[in-house]
Amino acid sequence: MNRVFSGIQPTGNLHLGNYLGAIRNWVAMQADYDCIYCIVDLHAITMPHDPRALAQATRDMAAAVLAAGIDPAKTILFHQSAVTAHAELAWTLMSIARTGWLDRMVQFKEKRGKDAEGPSVGLYTYPVLQAADILAYRATHVPVGADQKQHLELARDIAVKFNTAYGEVLTPPQPVIGAAAARVMSLRDGSAKMSKSDPSAASRIDLTDEADTIAQKIKRAKSDADVLPDSPAGLEGRPEARNLVGIYAALTGTTIESVLAEWGGKGFGAFKPALADVTVAALAPIVAEYARLRADPGQIDAVLRDGAARAGAIAAPLLQEVYDAVGFLR
Repeated sequence: MNRVFSGIQPTGNLHLGNYLGAIRNWVAMQADYDCIYCIVDLHAITMPHDPRALAQATRDMAAAVLAAGIDPAKTILFHQSAVTAHAELAWTLMSIARTGWLDRMVQFKEKRGKDAEGPSVGLYTYPVLQAADILAYRATHVPVGADQKQHLELARDIAVKFNTAYGEVLTPPQPVIGAAAARVMSLRDGSAKMSKSDPSAASRIDLTDEADTIAQKIKRAKSDADVLPDSPAGLEGRPEARNLVGIYAALTGTTIESVLAEWGGKGFGAFKPALADVTVAALAPIVAEYARLRADPGQIDAVLRDGAARAGAIAAPLLQEVYDAVGFLR
């Protein structure tokens, strides 16, 4: 069976964009792939963070992923810092990665900010650690959105360059780009991605939000004065309308065409309450299970410990092969 690897940072609450754009696909992939999913806490410290909150944030993110449908009986779920092979392999791969490759990483340019001392070295080399995350498990496939394709291409470049220098050791991964993995945009700005880092909680629907909160956020979501069109072409130039229709389609398992066939000619005064009902119904079981898991941290910790042991057992032989290939005395 082909193997999938993917990760998510333990920063902020899991929101609707994470769920529709990534986690729902993670859940579906469990039926067809050998899946390894990771809470990437090593990546989290490349930006300023509160060390007192990191452990709880890691546990909370694991709870949210489990509540969304990840089954630890058939899928490995763990936190990155618990498997030292990630950091060890990343250091070795830094001797292969080229600074010119990293200079082109768009996300680094977006995140580096204007600090006089510049960003951390960890943020600059983040993509190499991300490559190590994937390559340590011989992952054949990685689910990616459009904004992550560049990082996956870097992982492939590193694998190919390593294999050229030292022999066929690493597996260049392939992307899995699902049709349902469209970007979910901010409720306040249809041109910006829904994000955990947005200072406005009104911009996103968190999977911890109660039904009334979800309804209020959708009611206040930015829209426009026009009625909904009867075809997707009518959504051109209307990013907020396209976003809300896309969310409705994703949550109901239909297409944008189907949604517009039903709602074309109607205004947002009618559409938004229907969207709120659909969203609340879809998220209610996840919200309830998340609350249950958070009340039992021992269960979450047990899942993560077991996942780390299973992940480490897969990564250790690969790391040994890498060390042998580069000539380390072992």
